[in-house]
Amino acid sequence: MKTSIATIFLAYFLLQAIASMNTNDNINLNQLDQDNETAFFAGGCFWCVEADFEKNDGVIDVVSGYTGGQVDNPTYKQVTAGGTGHFEAVMVVYNPRQITFEKLLDIFWHHIDPTDSKGQFVDRGDQYRSAIFYKNDEQKHLAETSKKNLNARKIFAKTIQSEILPLGKFYAAEDYHQNYYKKNPLRYKWYRSGSGRDQFLKKIWKNREIETARQYSSVKNGKTFVMPGDDELKRQLTPIQYRVARKNATEQPFKNKYWNNHEPGIYVDIISGEPLFSSLDKFDSGTGWPSFTQPLEGKNIVEIKDNTLFMVRTEVRSRLADSHLGHVFDDGPTPTGLRYCINSAALKFISVQNLEKESYGIYMKLFKK
Repeated sequence: MKTSIATIFLAYFLLQAIASMNTNDNINLNQLDQDNETAFFAGGCFWCVEADFEKNDGVIDVVSGYTGGQVDNPTYKQVTAGGTGHFEAVMVVYNPRQITFEKLLDIFWHHIDPTDSKGQFVDRGDQYRSAIFYKNDEQKHLAETSKKNLNARKIFAKTIQSEILPLGKFYAAEDYHQNYYKKNPLRYKWYRSGSGRDQFLKKIWKNREIETARQYSSVKNGKTFVMPGDDELKRQLTPIQYRVARKNATEQPFKNKYWNNHEPGIYVDIISGEPLFSSLDKFDSGTGWPSFTQPLEGKNIVEIKDNTLFMVRTEVRSRLADSHLGHVFDDGPTPTGLRYCINSAALKFISVQNLEKESYGIYMKLFKK
């Protein structure tokens, strides 16, 4: 029987495709662009972890693969069968000028169940455990601080179990696993929906949008901010400060510390000291609460939909400490037309004459004529 040239070529390409599905290589980190950095994470199914990281500005590429085990050049079949010691993991290639390692850590925590030591969601087994793999002492320190910070915030009912491990060899997974969520969108969505991942995240993060920009490094003296535990916060804060910042309470109008404050300076988060608002943007709204037309540092403000009290509002929270600040409305004056209505109890005021003393000297220029 004669075989056509087209059939031969088709058979050849099919064989090449099959071969590519069953090969992987150790990644040579020296071949990466010198302007970029890499970070390594395991968070269960690497299809999902890859998809979650790739959606962020500053992330150049994400490679699905295997690391942490003793078997060289492992295959997907070997890893999923267990016994290799390898995790399903990803290598995140990123531009450090656009996104920091700390931000990548925060993205990681917001997309996994860090309390599960036996796997992730529907996927069970050691190969699906969550972990951060560090390349150097700096990454190790930042990962450990981030984990400690997350534990202190008590978002989860259980203790954080995600491991922090030294990075060994990383092997890229087979080609058909790379960008799986793009190549097979229907199958990926079906798997992800059935895995329980998104349902868990929505429940834990109280229906907020996944926050990918929270930055766990203090603006003061370059020191790392570590969130105090709940007992410590109760000692540090007054009862009304604690109720507002941690329990979303609202203080009384016209009977709070800063509603009628006209002194020049800045307002910072009562817990973290993170700069939030300036007196230059403060105005008398007639509401009895401090009101501002805009934040001093937009990146330090998180806005979240609030459906409580039978209405739809936009809640305002701080990034570092996740403090409840107040709400923002669109009935403010020019130039923004916005009114950030903020609880005094969530704020600490730093007067102009104390900016240098309190390590906020960079804002002095705002008040110089």
